[in-house]
Amino acid sequence: LCPQWPYCRKRCSYCNFNTYVVPAVDEAAVRACLVREALTLLRLSQVHSVTSVFFGGGTPSLASPRTVAAVLEAVAGATQLPAGAEVTLEANPSSTSTSHLAGFRAAGVNRLSIGVQSLDDAELRLLGREHTAEEAQKAVEAARGLFPGRTSIDLLFGLPGQSRDAWAQRLEAALGLCDDHISLYQLTLERGTALAAQVRGGALPAPPPDLLADMYQTARTVLVAAGFRHYEVSNFARKGALSTHNLSYWRSDQYIGVGPGAHGRFVPRGEGGCSREARVQTLEPVAWMREVQSQGHGTRSRVVLSPLEQLEELLTLGLRTDEGITHEHWEHFSPQLSLQDVFGAPGEARALQQQGWLLLDGGGLRCTWAGLAVLDSLLPDLLWQLQRR
Repeated sequence: LCPQWPYCRKRCSYCNFNTYVVPAVDEAAVRACLVREALTLLRLSQVHSVTSVFFGGGTPSLASPRTVAAVLEAVAGATQLPAGAEVTLEANPSSTSTSHLAGFRAAGVNRLSIGVQSLDDAELRLLGREHTAEEAQKAVEAARGLFPGRTSIDLLFGLPGQSRDAWAQRLEAALGLCDDHISLYQLTLERGTALAAQVRGGALPAPPPDLLADMYQTARTVLVAAGFRHYEVSNFARKGALSTHNLSYWRSDQYIGVGPGAHGRFVPRGEGGCSREARVQTLEPVAWMREVQSQGHGTRSRVVLSPLEQLEELLTLGLRTDEGITHEHWEHFSPQLSLQDVFGAPGEARALQQQGWLLLDGGGLRCTWAGLAVLDSLLPDLLWQLQRR
């Protein structure tokens, strides 16, 4: 289950997410709507058990622990929420006082994902972040005290003007601070954002592609040497601290999105459905609340996914992980055509194997260490081969 809290105190210079900066939030009304929509969609999906809950945003750490508790109580009342289920909250360093975090822990949160983004004040200002490097450090230390072994940090690389050496220093600082999970994201200059406009206007330099590739490879090498497993394109974990929730996305499990702009993938068995649907909830919070109040949910679009579309998603997401796609998992989605049938024949996949980017063996289909770094360039050929079958 993926509840969304769409509000932020300010918009970051690189952000194009569905977020809103408003003078005041009627939290009781938002809470009631999140609970109602969660119950409606859980009933519609008829899922027997929720394996993980991820409070995303926006900035869900701006919500009160009471809201988190209300959603979790509703889920536990409507379906099975096992005692050990992973419950993650995304948090900003500027809204993570120790008492606030303790409130979230008491409400049922057992994992924290902190948007550190950088440990350099000049870079944080460039990104339009509210916090300083010192505040980020204090927030992570407080979180690790309350959620030991279950505190993740996000870092961005490839900032305009960022050098290879500066990135290496950020990594060293992060290793001195982090717990057992790190997510690394290459900064994307999205249309319509302040940062993209500055780069397009020539006020800031765009990082060259070969430098970006070098930064990524540096990070992989440094983190693996520090005991981290590179288990997904952007994610690193040690001591088994993988994100259960995100793994369920990459394995193409069903998930239910709740809240403004949330996405979901599930079979609406409660109304007799037998095919998986891609669902998107209404983006704008006030409109979404009106719809939830009148009809129990704010689903704006629902599209039935064809068997081919489901396999395309399985391929695109599954190859992001170091385990790739096992034969058994593929067979669950494609009983007629095996992985070997589709990708073992002469064609693009075989060529990619010969070039050292891909492996197809008794375990399944997965990228090599080199292939994981260039996955986006491999996928068009693989999708084309799948579509022809």
